[in-house]
Amino acid sequence: MGITGIICKLVGVLFSIPLSMINIDGKSVADIFYLVYPTYTLLLTISSAGLPVAVSRMVSGFLAHQDPRNGKNTFRVALAALFSIGAAFSLILIVMNKTLVSMVSRSDTSLGFYTIAPCVLIVCMLSAFRGFIQGQQNMFPTAISQLIEQVGKVFISIPLAYIGVHVYHDLGIAAAGALLGITLCEVIALIYIFIHYTRKKGEFNALPQNPQEKPLSNKFLMKHLLLISVPITISACIVPFSQFIDSAMMINRMVVAGIDETMAGSYYGAFTSIVIRLINIPTALALAIAMSLVPAVSARRAVNDEEGIRRESHTGMRYAFLIGFPCSVGMSLLAREIVDFIYGFALPEWKIQLASELLVFSAMTVLLFTVVQATSSILQGLRKQRIPMYTMMAGVAVKILLNYILIGTPGIHIHGGPYASIACYSIVMVLNTFYVCKYAKMSFRWIPWVVRPGAAAAVMGAVVWLMKRFLPSGRMVTILMIIVGIAAYFAVAMAVGALTKDDLRAMTRRNRRKS
Repeated sequence: MGITGIICKLVGVLFSIPLSMINIDGKSVADIFYLVYPTYTLLLTISSAGLPVAVSRMVSGFLAHQDPRNGKNTFRVALAALFSIGAAFSLILIVMNKTLVSMVSRSDTSLGFYTIAPCVLIVCMLSAFRGFIQGQQNMFPTAISQLIEQVGKVFISIPLAYIGVHVYHDLGIAAAGALLGITLCEVIALIYIFIHYTRKKGEFNALPQNPQEKPLSNKFLMKHLLLISVPITISACIVPFSQFIDSAMMINRMVVAGIDETMAGSYYGAFTSIVIRLINIPTALALAIAMSLVPAVSARRAVNDEEGIRRESHTGMRYAFLIGFPCSVGMSLLAREIVDFIYGFALPEWKIQLASELLVFSAMTVLLFTVVQATSSILQGLRKQRIPMYTMMAGVAVKILLNYILIGTPGIHIHGGPYASIACYSIVMVLNTFYVCKYAKMSFRWIPWVVRPGAAAAVMGAVVWLMKRFLPSGRMVTILMIIVGIAAYFAVAMAVGALTKDDLRAMTRRNRRKS
């Protein structure tokens, strides 16, 4: 999941570059594409963020009780619910087409809203299958389906956008083609995961059924799915909501700070479309940890295995810090090199420099976000899903307040964005970690969680810093520094016990067994 997630995020970054370069008279297809796409992602988050996690948690719990019958019934109920919700939201995109077009003030977005509409239904159904398979603690099909989604965009969406420009000479058709490509990729991903489900269906049906476990009604299962999924869905919507507020506030606050409105828009674009997109690449590892923790902890919780809960929670926390430390340190040290490597040929020097300065501090949020994701998943597995919702609300409230103050301050302006994000995720991380230790009945373990991976990251940082100081700049040198940095981190992590041979053997065994 982690490896696939990084590939998908990199593809997402690379997808945006050629899309922005396809244009007519200097007007880019990306301008229309990114007016339509946020509406789709918001509806998708509302419709499918919580239920797949709930399915994963409930299925793993039933399997821990040797009750595959109710596990399968949970999947069927969730699939029907997600199909209904997805169909409703797809219909909204179709019926409210004119309203949505007027909201974005671009008439040429109409066809794009139509072509992306079926995608909500398709992804909702796909999410049900993913949740069911993840509940069996098998992450492999989810990873492959995500790879199909992202890589397919490059080979389907970009050519369709190109055809729209060079054959039809219409930006609206080109953007609709790119959005249609996303829908087609999701169809292919759904076909793949359905084939996997069909192939493995017999193995699941052959699992032994505990005769003492009685079949539960669909109403009961739906009630519990909603109790789990609603707080998770609200939590998932908090960050997009804060981004919506940021989009409405940050440019205005920069103008207050004395920045020209046009330049303020460019500063905001550098922060959101470059910096945020780059830090989302390593956070894919955090999401991979999170997906695996929910069913693992839920299974232990279902059979009241307190020692197992502590063991799974400890492993999740250790991996979060183990992954978060080097990603934050490495991305911060190589901020300029990374931005230049990816965007150097497409952006002016001032924008590369600004994005690099912002990335130096924004990279610190990777560690914080990784721990936040791990702790949120542990709490969800412990049936404390409301806690991450409340802590995220608190963090985002602080973020909005700091953005308002800092970005409106002359001399700080857009540089306040990373500080606000760091404050937000620091608050959430501290609160979540406190509650994980409380409800998993464990103490905060400084040595394995912080000291060992922190020491390995410090050595890695020193090696990278020395290479930066004495080697010439260039893309090949950047690749070399990343490779040497990774090697140094793994070597020191193994030496100090942050990463063990048992960790590697366990992951290898699980991958072989689950694939």
